Amino acid sequence: MKWVTREYVHVDRTACPWLIRKFIDPEAEFLFVPTEKIEETAKKQQAIPFDAPEVKLGHRDGKCSFETILEEYRLADPVLHELAKIVHSADTSDKGLAPEGIGLDAIMTGARFNAEDDFEAIEEAAYVYDALYSYCKFKLLREKYMNDLAKMDRKQQSELLRKKMQE
Repeated sequence: MKWVTREYVHVDRTACPWLIRKFIDPEAEFLFVPTEKIEETAKKQQAIPFDAPEVKLGHRDGKCSFETILEEYRLADPVLHELAKIVHSADTSDKGLAPEGIGLDAIMTGARFNAEDDFEAIEEAAYVYDALYSYCKFKLLREKYMNDLAKMDRKQQSELLRKKMQE
């Protein structure tokens, strides 16, 4: 399936392709066009528009496009919803939701200038979102097993968390 969004990717337009390829459409093909060409390109290419003004998979009701896609595709993975807080914080003016968002915003700002084009930017950014997904999973596991971890030494804690991360 083809997906279309605005050119000159940043946070949401790097996070959404990662989400789409990992959890919705592994064979997704992305198109990056000027904002005014989104509707035309979507029709001509039979592409799903996202993170653009007035599209179904865009910002709405205070949510960023990443959150809207989670909602529309009914992705219930709690790790993705934890990651969504970081993406939201990085992509909106709601910087207090997740302090990690400030770092993600800085990384994606710099990444834009290190890539030849938007295609390379989303490929390079995938590593960052894979790492953030693992971080969020670790964070949730640490919270879930807090009482058990308190009774263990560092080595046991590490072994338990490593095992749970693989599940």
